[in-house]
Amino acid sequence: MKLISADWSAADNIRAVTTTRLGGTSLGPYAGLNLGDHVDDAPDAVIENRRLLVQKLGLLKQPQWLNQVHGTTVIKASDAGTVEQADACWSDEIGQACIVMTADCLPVFFTDLKGTRVAVAHAGWRGLADGVLEQTLSVFSDPSAVIAWMGPAIGQQTFEVGGEVREQFCDLLEASAEAFLPSANQGKWLADIYQLARLRLNRAGVPEIGGGNYCTFSQSELFYSYRREGVTGRMASVIWID
Repeated sequence: MKLISADWSAADNIRAVTTTRLGGTSLGPYAGLNLGDHVDDAPDAVIENRRLLVQKLGLLKQPQWLNQVHGTTVIKASDAGTVEQADACWSDEIGQACIVMTADCLPVFFTDLKGTRVAVAHAGWRGLADGVLEQTLSVFSDPSAVIAWMGPAIGQQTFEVGGEVREQFCDLLEASAEAFLPSANQGKWLADIYQLARLRLNRAGVPEIGGGNYCTFSQSELFYSYRREGVTGRMASVIWID
C-alpha cells in the first residue's frame, strides 16, 4: 500500500494522507486498493480494502465515509458507522478520521494552526463553483488561522471543459480566467482545478495553500481516473487528529 502524505506545515498531531491504487484486493478495472463501494466492484473486496486501510493507519475509531453528490453539504464526522450524504466532513475529536473519495476530483485538506480541528472536502468543478471549499472553511472560526493542502486531482492538460464551465467560474471570480487555456478542440477549455481552488481559498482568507503536484489522469500507475477509464475505483483522502 502506497500512501501520499500532505506536505504542509500542520501541527505535529495532524495526520493527512491520500491513498493510491497500489495495494488492496480489488480485481479487473478496480485493480488495487479501490475504496469506493458505489462503483460496482465486488463488495467483499471493498470491505477488505477499507479494513486494510484502517489497519494501516492505526485508526481506533470507525472513520466517516460519505455518499458524495457533488454538492456543498459539510457534516461533522462520527464513528457511528453511518454513511452520510455530504461532500465534506470535519472533526475536533482525537482519532476521528474524516474521509472523501476521488478519481479526478480535487480533495482538499484543512486544519487550524493549533491542530484542534480538521476537515476534508471533495471538490469536482460543480462543487468548487458552488462553494464547497468555502462551506468547509466555515466550520473554522478564523480562516487566517487555517492552512489547506490539495491532494491528487486531474491536471490541466487533460481536464477539458466546455465554455459554460469557464463562464460560470469567471462570473463568480474574474481572476478565474487565468486558470483556463484554450483547447485544441474549438469551444473547449483546459481547466486548472488546482488554481481555481487556490483562487477561492485565497479570497476566503486562507494564508497557506499547498499541494497540486499530481495528475490522476496521466499518472495511471498511481491513480484511478474516471475520465481516463470510466469504470474504475476510488482513492481516499483521510485526515485526523492523532
